[in-house]
Amino acid sequence: MSGCSKRCKLGFLKFAQTIFKLITGTLSKDKIEDELEMTMVCHRPEGLEQLEAQTNFTKSELQVLYRGFKNECPSGVVNEETFKQIYAQFFPHGDASTYAHYLFHAFDTTQTGSVKFEDFVTALSILLRGTVHEKLRWTFNLYDINKDGYINKEEMMDIVKAIYDMMGKYTYPVLKEDTPRQHVDVFFQKMDKNKDGIVTLDEFLESCQEDDNIMRSLQLFQNVM
Repeated sequence: MSGCSKRCKLGFLKFAQTIFKLITGTLSKDKIEDELEMTMVCHRPEGLEQLEAQTNFTKSELQVLYRGFKNECPSGVVNEETFKQIYAQFFPHGDASTYAHYLFHAFDTTQTGSVKFEDFVTALSILLRGTVHEKLRWTFNLYDINKDGYINKEEMMDIVKAIYDMMGKYTYPVLKEDTPRQHVDVFFQKMDKNKDGIVTLDEFLESCQEDDNIMRSLQLFQNVM
């Protein structure tokens, strides 16, 4: 691994740690100022005001996230391999590679093979602070692996299995091999209301909002984000 690649990986780890502080609410005003001092760069991010208007983050939070991202990754983008390495750090007892692959491509909305800061922070804003409807639409896009506008059972199975694989045996000590399939069978049957073998966005939104069990299950995704 080149020195540049190592530096980018370490920088993105710092970025991921800052995200964790945002999620847990431990990024206080004083902490924000500390982070700004630690990650200060010589240039002002372009488009910060636009991102503030488009996301649910404050200007100070965006500055922290941007500088942590850009200072250590001057190219301003993260590739899939680095993204997978980050998730492996947070889930050492499981295999996070497949889930990270799906998540990366959900972030890479333009399908360029890289995720820009704007892509990542926009998705993060939805997942952490968006409305229920916004979170569900984003989650539907994640499950719609081939981006044809529908979710079939195999796509749902691929995502659910990837989440179980990532969490690892220590999180699920009594997990049976067919548990992901059983999980998918139950929820797909509830979501596929007209029994045509696919789940539309409307079916997904309606099913999730009317069934507490489905909503609780989807919380697993947000927790591993």
